[in-house]
Amino acid sequence: MSEDPFVYVYVRVADQVEAEIRAGQLPHGARLPNERDMGAQYGVAPGTARRAVQELRERGLVVTLPNKGSFVVTPDQ
Repeated sequence: MSEDPFVYVYVRVADQVEAEIRAGQLPHGARLPNERDMGAQYGVAPGTARRAVQELRERGLVVTLPNKGSFVVTPDQ
């Protein structure tokens, strides 16, 4: 993850996940880790991971299904 001090941490996490999606490391239909696991994976608090997933939803890269989780959708090219 980049360490640009002028970018929110949740944006850096969302950018990293987006890069993984576009590189094919997280394919269409892949389930994202839960907030606690995602926070541990990226070294951030669970609330920051939650905000990163919200950012990814706003970017159209994931959808969240209640009680199921967040899943990768095909990104717009």
